[in-house]
Amino acid sequence: MRVGKLTPDELNQYVFRHLVQRRPEIMVRSALGEDSTLLDLGDSLCVMSTDPITGASQKSGWLAVHVSANDVASNGAEPVCCLMTILAPPDCSMEEIEEVMVDAAKAAAELNIEISGGHTELTSAVNRLVLSTTVIGKANRTGILRTDGAKDGDDIVVTKTIGLEGTAILAQDAKEHMLQWFRMDDIEKASRLIDQISVVPEGLAATAFGVNAMHDITEGGLLGATYEMASGAGLGFDLFADRIPIHHLTKAFCECMQMDVLRFLSSGSMLIASSNGQELVQHLESKGIKATVIGQFKQYSEKRILMQGQWQVVSAPEGDELWRGLEQLQSK
Repeated sequence: MRVGKLTPDELNQYVFRHLVQRRPEIMVRSALGEDSTLLDLGDSLCVMSTDPITGASQKSGWLAVHVSANDVASNGAEPVCCLMTILAPPDCSMEEIEEVMVDAAKAAAELNIEISGGHTELTSAVNRLVLSTTVIGKANRTGILRTDGAKDGDDIVVTKTIGLEGTAILAQDAKEHMLQWFRMDDIEKASRLIDQISVVPEGLAATAFGVNAMHDITEGGLLGATYEMASGAGLGFDLFADRIPIHHLTKAFCECMQMDVLRFLSSGSMLIASSNGQELVQHLESKGIKATVIGQFKQYSEKRILMQGQWQVVSAPEGDELWRGLEQLQSK
């Protein structure tokens, strides 16, 4: 059986159709591509998002805090606090658990958020550390964004380079395998790409500028995230492959392992729908954040990408190339 996120059809059939209980305070609820929930608490809005960490072992506590904060930032909210659950196998040492917390505390300090609660236990239900974080953010009523808010004609903007997290995980967790093809200094450079994982700065900057929608690019990569945004808004899109920013090591890693870089784990990049992409790019770059216009959302339903002069239809996301690549290495 494959690993990774459920497909859109699986989510609709086995998950979403059971979520029938409703409360009036919930403004954004579970849907394809929506990574957070939004609560109306009267005087203010509360954004919450939760995520597990299962695909990385190094800096997992640091990563766990950042990935949930990224989802909150994609709704235009400022992360405030974090709840963390640690499930550890029975043979896990207290030193390993402490290392997770040291890393998590470092991320919290970087983001100026408080780890305000959680749960920690040893259990035979897992054979490696599993972390789950819930980050809570605050937002004003005029600044809140949804993943499905893209409009016909909006420019599609992506920040930094795609595949940052996937590249770093391969460099860290599959170092011995990657050293068969790459020099140690390249492995170390690839590993440091994880330092760019936060999209909170661009999330807050884009919200202040004024955009229609944002989505943190995670499992399923750039194509998966764009598909989710377009589907939620009832739109199609045109992407241009030659405009997509890709770090040379990300490209080399994916080519070496025959993985599709456009469907490669990409936390660290924010996907943004803007009515004026070039002005947004200038605004972000004035804040020290690299950004690129890579396409447009369109009224028609076709989802496509121009590659080497040919338009190709983009299908629904099915898992992530990172998991396939790691399985491939483990089988050798």
